[in-house]
Amino acid sequence: MPRVLWKGGINFGLVHIPVALYPAAKHGGIDFDWLDKRSMKPVGYKRVNKETGEEVQKENIIRGYEYEDGRYAVLADEEIRAANKKASQSVDILAFVDAQDIPVVYWDTPYYLAPIQRGEKVYVLLRETLRQTKKVGIANVVIQTKQHLAALMPVGQVLLLNTLRWESEVRPVEELELPQENLKALGIRDKELSMATQLVKEMSEKWDPKQYRDSFRDDVMALIERKIKTGDTEIVTQPITGDSEAAPSNIIDLSQLLKRSLQGGPRQRAEAAAGSKKKSAARLNFPTRQAHRKS
Repeated sequence: MPRVLWKGGINFGLVHIPVALYPAAKHGGIDFDWLDKRSMKPVGYKRVNKETGEEVQKENIIRGYEYEDGRYAVLADEEIRAANKKASQSVDILAFVDAQDIPVVYWDTPYYLAPIQRGEKVYVLLRETLRQTKKVGIANVVIQTKQHLAALMPVGQVLLLNTLRWESEVRPVEELELPQENLKALGIRDKELSMATQLVKEMSEKWDPKQYRDSFRDDVMALIERKIKTGDTEIVTQPITGDSEAAPSNIIDLSQLLKRSLQGGPRQRAEAAAGSKKKSAARLNFPTRQAHRKS
């Protein structure tokens, strides 16, 4: 079972779906420790004071934003989270779009969302609605101390939240020198295109991730095992080193929430959502934050 990153909710119109956020990807590489080859002692990753050269313990490190040369606005992690606590524990859906309209270059990191606190009904309702409409929800979500744009989509029985890169994070292809689209000008003949197409068809098969392996990792692990068997190892003496729960959510009449969410246009729904959240936040555990999206 992966660790929970946070417990909060999906905001869908006036509907609040209590969920827990889990990482969907896991590290598949080989974890090497650094060693000093002269003494076979472990080499640590120290945080060092750049002026004194002394190591700084993690609990003494805070974040600073340099707004002028040498001048910083200082914030602790607790202050960052408290700046907008609801935003750090919610998936605020802004719009619904066709998944194929999102270019591949925008897709980033996947996360799983699982229902908690008797939120199974509304979780399944949203999952099946997305499946039938063939849409994905575009949402804002805060993970750790960074806000992300994300796409919410059904994958089997789970709602998958895939973070997206912001437009400013994607390099425009115009920066590259790419070949033109005129095939004849490039000297590509119809026969060559036909043979290439035939080759692709012959190599086509159903997607099965189990048949692909990280052969590089396998070969390195085999090398490590051979060294262990032959005794080509070293003894290293290791130095001795010394979730906020979301409030319970009481789901009220789902049909009424959906009807109220559908009343009026987008502006009216947003205003109604904000007003309803302020009035019933304590009773329904609705966030009072209203999401904004770029128009």
